[in-house]
Amino acid sequence: MEEEIARLTAELASLTQANAVGNTMAAETYYYLTIPIMVLIHVGFLAYEMGASRQKNVLASGIKNILAFAFLVPTFYYAGWFIYWAFPNGIDMSPGPFEISGWDYAVAAANPMGEVMGPNLADNATGVFWGAFTLFAATTASIMSGAVIERIKLFAFIILAIALGAFAWVFAAAWGWHADGWLVTKYGYHDFGAAGVVHMVAGFFALGVLINLGPRIGKYNRDRTSNHIPGHSMPMTLVGLMTIIAGFWGFLMACAIYPGEAWSWSATEFTSIYGTPMTLSALTFNILMGFAGGIIGAWVTTRDPFWMMSGALAGIIACAAGLDLWWPPMAFAIAFVGGALLPVSAKFLEKLGIDDAVGAVTVHGVVGVWGVLAVGIFASGYPAIQGDPGTVATTNFMGQLIGAGVMAACGFVPGYLLSLILRIVGLLRVPEAAEIQGLDITKVPAVAYPEGFAVSAPAVTSRATGARVQTPA
Repeated sequence: MEEEIARLTAELASLTQANAVGNTMAAETYYYLTIPIMVLIHVGFLAYEMGASRQKNVLASGIKNILAFAFLVPTFYYAGWFIYWAFPNGIDMSPGPFEISGWDYAVAAANPMGEVMGPNLADNATGVFWGAFTLFAATTASIMSGAVIERIKLFAFIILAIALGAFAWVFAAAWGWHADGWLVTKYGYHDFGAAGVVHMVAGFFALGVLINLGPRIGKYNRDRTSNHIPGHSMPMTLVGLMTIIAGFWGFLMACAIYPGEAWSWSATEFTSIYGTPMTLSALTFNILMGFAGGIIGAWVTTRDPFWMMSGALAGIIACAAGLDLWWPPMAFAIAFVGGALLPVSAKFLEKLGIDDAVGAVTVHGVVGVWGVLAVGIFASGYPAIQGDPGTVATTNFMGQLIGAGVMAACGFVPGYLLSLILRIVGLLRVPEAAEIQGLDITKVPAVAYPEGFAVSAPAVTSRATGARVQTPA
């Protein structure tokens, strides 16, 4: 009998170990796969921006986007990942309530010069988590990238991309996208899918840059009316936008915490980054309803295919903060409003003299605000973090409003100040002659379309008067 008990005990231990290894490998693979899916976001941004550029600027726009991705990888490795773990509880780098933040924790978990940030057979999590967050960081830079096409200097853009992707948004994420974040623990801020910490920060950063960068030549007339400057390929732009949507499935997958690991919040179920329960099934309902609602909302207010497809992205962003909470019809309604906001917001910004070439401020900044506030309006009272009901902060409108203000400031202030410095020293914008001739011709040692193709619209239309207006090709 004793031998049989010993055999069964050993067999149980072996099965338990095998199950643990299997769960660890599944968790590692889960996050590993989110990374190439998220790369599709950048494939989409690449096509989106190149299509929205005129022929003379196609490759310059593409190079800019590729370099943003490349520079964000090492800079997020050396700075961004450490910031995320060091600063959630404030600038003094003290540990937060869950003690998974602060200087000591960051040194142990994210020291770029330490053993943890490298190959380690005993660590199946750090690399894939860092990789997913690196792709989040690169997304913020790509959001800003489209707004500034056709007139920004490449050097200035790289500096701005690093400032946004490796620093500005990371502080916002530490404060509002971390269980120890002071916005979460003190005010109940909830932003599951990063409507604020990624989209708002990037959108408002882009706004600050655009104010100093100024509009493209030919965008405005002397009477302050504006001209629509179409890109060279609407089909490329639409395909790019749809590819971004495909990539966002990986983005939102990576916002969920896999169960059953030492670093997991739960042994049995997926949770949000705050430790609150959720399921991938709920995400599926709400992502698709948001996608559809955004398109239809934009279609109702404009028949422009560009805005309709942008509406798909806006719909998901509008739902993003509460994707783990919404009832699907509510997700559709919130997304519908987000899509409907697009043309209205874009026209308002255009009247203010803001030349946002792809509507990034509107899609990510304005709709991001709506998405963050929607949680406070329609989902107040849910636990904001894991803990005993009645003792932890709960979602509420004031907390979401404060969070939205912090996100806007984290983006706009550094974007405006850094671009202002670059403008003052003459490093922000390309010379007028180069802009008129085209950045591909003056800056790129290659030709996008060596055999050329017929241009069907050699002139642009004044939105104010309806008259055809000639602008540089």
